Amino acid sequence: MNVDLRILAFTNAGALSLASVVQADEHPMSQVVTTVSSTTLSGYVDTSMIWKAGTGDANLPGRAFDRVGKLDGFNLNVVKLKLEKPVSDELWATGYKVSLLFGPDATRFNTSANAIPSAYDFSVEEAYVALSVPAGNSIDFKVGSFTTIIGYESFESYLNPNYSRSFGWQLEPTQHTGLLASYKASDAVSISAGIANTWNAGINARATRATGPATESEKTYLASVSITAPESWGFLSGSAWYAGLIDGLAGNSQDTTSLYAGGSLKTPLEGLSVGAAFDYRFGGASVINAATGLPFYTAGNSWAYAIAGYASFQANEKWKFNIRGDYTEGTDGTFYDRGNDGLRNLQNRLGALTLTADYALWANVVSRAELRWDHSTSGDKPYGGTAASPAPNQRNAVTLALNLIYKF
Repeated sequence: MNVDLRILAFTNAGALSLASVVQADEHPMSQVVTTVSSTTLSGYVDTSMIWKAGTGDANLPGRAFDRVGKLDGFNLNVVKLKLEKPVSDELWATGYKVSLLFGPDATRFNTSANAIPSAYDFSVEEAYVALSVPAGNSIDFKVGSFTTIIGYESFESYLNPNYSRSFGWQLEPTQHTGLLASYKASDAVSISAGIANTWNAGINARATRATGPATESEKTYLASVSITAPESWGFLSGSAWYAGLIDGLAGNSQDTTSLYAGGSLKTPLEGLSVGAAFDYRFGGASVINAATGLPFYTAGNSWAYAIAGYASFQANEKWKFNIRGDYTEGTDGTFYDRGNDGLRNLQNRLGALTLTADYALWANVVSRAELRWDHSTSGDKPYGGTAASPAPNQRNAVTLALNLIYKF
């Protein structure tokens, strides 16, 4: 340790001994070093190249992050930086997590309570204090902003079987600000419950109704249960089933409720697993027609559901193949205005088939190719259109995507 002139001056003056100065100086520094040393830094850089068959990129409903604006070109999707100190096994353990997003997908995640312009391409995915209470098997708390507790797929695309998101992912909220408690009842069963400001994303946002501010006490409530097959279940070991409920107010809307059930199942065939997911959302915003000032449909009567089936096959240590088939149906306006008439008098019905091949070529890099076919099952033509003639004119849409992600 370097001793500066201040210490020598104090020592010569008899104000305090060198030993006491060193002790006083090192103690807070050791606390900082201990805290920082247990923090991990990680993240990733997500890029893509997307090509849409045929002419017409003006409309591609039902797509989340591989949508209009990314077609027929190269894309930076998102950069993530994560600082985290996980909760340890000690009594009354603490920790934290901060995940920052940069790039176009950051603002699509939609967590800004202060309406940060999309040109800034920045948002906070998660930022919470983690606490452990030694009750039973220990109750873990998250206090702050955290990602939603339901869904088969994640915002982190590399955690998903496919690059593109399912229809169900878009029916779910993405983020909540509040308090979440989790408890592992046994090796197989875990439960969670919480309370948040709003159903939808918006850090520090407060619930409001279409007719004005909500009552101060109106909040959003969350609950889920998961079951993981133990090793004693043989080839089913590691299979998992999950169910969740989120009920509350979304910003500028009516009561919104999301129900989710899904799971993954290991099979006797080595390397093969299957999964399924069901999302149902009802209630929601009263969408206003700007031309007439009247609601498109009765407030709170919107609904939508989505079902998806998954299959994944790990052929060898390099190759992995994933397939997903999904279908969605809901009130008009869920994904697009089917009638193109400013009225919500028809339903959205969309289906998709997605094939993804993942090849582990470079260390720390996810490299995959994906072919996706979208189809309108209601007979209309919601896809296509150009900048010069933006009206949709296609019943099908076929896209090919290459996705490269570096994880660190």
